[in-house]
Amino acid sequence: MSVIKVALLGFGTVGEGVYSAIQSHQAQLRKLLGKEVRIVAILIRDQTKERMIDANILVTTNFEDIIEIPDLDVIFEAIVGEEPGRSYLLQAIEKGIHVVTANKEMFANHGHELIQRAQENEVNIGFEATTAGGVPIIRTIKQLLQVNQITKIQGILNGTSNFILTEMRERKLSFADALQLAQNKGYAEADPTNDISGIDAFYKLMILSQLVINQQPNWSEVIIDGIKSITQEQIEQAEKRGQRFKHIAEISFNDHSLVASVQPIIVDSNHPLYSIEGVENAIAVEASLVGKITLQGPGAGKFATASAMIEDFVDIIQHSATKKRREYQSIK
Repeated sequence: MSVIKVALLGFGTVGEGVYSAIQSHQAQLRKLLGKEVRIVAILIRDQTKERMIDANILVTTNFEDIIEIPDLDVIFEAIVGEEPGRSYLLQAIEKGIHVVTANKEMFANHGHELIQRAQENEVNIGFEATTAGGVPIIRTIKQLLQVNQITKIQGILNGTSNFILTEMRERKLSFADALQLAQNKGYAEADPTNDISGIDAFYKLMILSQLVINQQPNWSEVIIDGIKSITQEQIEQAEKRGQRFKHIAEISFNDHSLVASVQPIIVDSNHPLYSIEGVENAIAVEASLVGKITLQGPGAGKFATASAMIEDFVDIIQHSATKKRREYQSIK
């Protein structure tokens, strides 16, 4: 049986999740794709750290070792920050390698460039994992955009901040205690600044804006406010009124003007995001024909993000196989 060769860039929470998912779902992938999916290399940062990785896989700190692997089909990128992720993916695209990324900061800044370069080099780029964990919002919006005009998006796009607000309300925890619990459960990083400040959700909102209308608002004009200042007393007062605090990312598309924000909002039971709890993410979309739809799913944890990356990967391989069959038939 022929083989699909893949490499992982990064072996943190997300990278390890992709590794585990490919290993544990090998039979299903073989059934879907007709080939074995083989991880041939993993890029890491610290070689002294112990990792449970198959001895047959190349583990390296040098990206050149990976990019030079013959017949490499797909690269999964799960590195934090703009660089070196952007540079690595551009090199991969130039070599005709498909890419799947979960790097929201990098993609918010450089997604347009990467998509354009991928089109020029006739490769595919998957970025479902950059926005809402296991919620297939990118695929859904692409489907809606065939006919619908999207006018508004509201989302809970960060599972960590949503978990903290839920625990503060349900268990009467202080912000500090709820954050510590999120870190203990692996939902929050050692440095949770981007999550609790709204920066993480902001990056995701910019990716959705680029997808919907091929542009983003001026970043300096977007209101970004975190959840750190919300007190237990405020949460209890809202609950007595039947309301809840939610950390909501929102963007409206009206007559080519963009209004965007990420901030804590008090919502009542009529709001589509009212019942979204714990590490769940959800996105409410308003569109011209379909009206209002809401998608919900896990937004934090390695397997939620890994799921989005694997689904992108399968879609890319199937799309490539279909394209090759059509090209072959046209030659005949």
